[in-house]
Amino acid sequence: MSENLDKSNINEAGKSKSNDSEQGLEDAVESSDEALQKKIKSGSPSPQRVQRPHSSPPRFVTVEELLETAKGVTNMALAHEIVVNGDFQIKPVELPEDSLQKRVKEIVHKAFWDCLSVQLSEDPPTYDHAIKLLGEIKETLLSFLLPGHTRLRNQIIEVLDLDLIKQEAENGALDISKLAEFITGMMGTLCAPARDEEVKKLKDIKEIVPLFRAIFSVLDLMKVDMANFAVSSIRPHLMQQSVEYERKKFQELLEKQPNSLDFVTQWLEEASGDLMNQKYKHALPAGGGAAGCGDAPRLSPVAVQNYAYLKLLKWDHLQRPFPETVLMDQSRFQELQLQLEQLTILGAVLLVTFSMAAPGISSHANFAEKLKMIVKILLTDMHLPSFHLKEALTAVGEKVCLEVSSCLSLCGSCPLTTDKETVLKGQIQAIASADDPIRRIMESRILTFLETYLASGHQKPLPTVPGGLGPVQRELEEVAIKFVRLVNYNKMVFCPYYDAILSKILIVS
Repeated sequence: MSENLDKSNINEAGKSKSNDSEQGLEDAVESSDEALQKKIKSGSPSPQRVQRPHSSPPRFVTVEELLETAKGVTNMALAHEIVVNGDFQIKPVELPEDSLQKRVKEIVHKAFWDCLSVQLSEDPPTYDHAIKLLGEIKETLLSFLLPGHTRLRNQIIEVLDLDLIKQEAENGALDISKLAEFITGMMGTLCAPARDEEVKKLKDIKEIVPLFRAIFSVLDLMKVDMANFAVSSIRPHLMQQSVEYERKKFQELLEKQPNSLDFVTQWLEEASGDLMNQKYKHALPAGGGAAGCGDAPRLSPVAVQNYAYLKLLKWDHLQRPFPETVLMDQSRFQELQLQLEQLTILGAVLLVTFSMAAPGISSHANFAEKLKMIVKILLTDMHLPSFHLKEALTAVGEKVCLEVSSCLSLCGSCPLTTDKETVLKGQIQAIASADDPIRRIMESRILTFLETYLASGHQKPLPTVPGGLGPVQRELEEVAIKFVRLVNYNKMVFCPYYDAILSKILIVS
């Protein structure tokens, strides 16, 4: 089945500092929304090249509906990212250098801190701005506390009692340095170990205005830490409910945008058609006559779904829009696709090399592993637009010949002759062509392995690796595990939609 995957005929388808850790989550929502929009833009080709299927009539929507829909998609994307990406973390927002936003922020902040400096320099000092800052610091520190931190909560409320601080300021008895000392001490108690050094540096700042400015800078980092702690805490609970949550959010989107399954329908139709053609060819009698009606091949929804997922690993992301239900994972499928392309080239190079070299050299003193690492390094930049595979394989051929000859000499065998080196270099360079027989064999075997693993229901141990893929078995299994986990999660969320679409497609077929 997988051998013809690449030969399928596919039709092109048409802050205020007082904000607590919740601000970090809001920023993550915004970042996730921006990322999703970028994916939609990059994955959606121009209308001149792609014709969108018209399974649903156009429907006009209001701006309010669009905003509400965008918010739903954003929340769904964020929840999905937290569940799927185990390394997900909220990061501080960094404005681009020389951007208007950054300049405005710097100007406003400078004006504020200059005003505070002027007030504290007056005789007697004016503490209006300072008291507001203390109130913001108090609320931020309280937001870091867990329900069981009763003693710390009472300390903060008692020491940073704004009414008492105002009275002390009016009577000229306010010791703001003492309050700053308490604040830095409390920050040291509440901060993550990674922030100990930043908090320690605060104690070396003696001037009040620079100290307060540094305090707020460190508090912003602590807010991010708290937000990430919250994310890690809710991940196990979110994992349990994410399937229902994503399905509910997608259903809400579908109700507002009925055409949100158009590309999914086309994707499944193509997979069904490709599989039907393959099965029909295999069902033909040996004499080439037409098969009888009773011999018509039947497809199962699971087989079509699995084949459709495999097609995502051969997707033309520049020319074709990605199916809506896997759009949030488009970057992950792209990454897997690039890894498999590199493994295909790597496996083909090793297969050609070990076939040309003396028998047994592939198992000699870790030579296979060493050669694999050398080739992988030379293919590291395959994902870059500036990468030229033919040039890289020329360098690979030269290096491989040197390593093979060196290994043969160490084994007491004769090094490669000039003729053999020429043939080996030529075969390695030929792998640059997508039609190279060795490359196509490796690609077909890799897809067969992924298909078998997907059909096995994620059982352990993994299926036996096809012949010729032994040197890249570890890397292939790592990719297979990622792929199957991604597919199985997507199935759990969107299986009802796939079943509904396939029930219509397979009846027609």
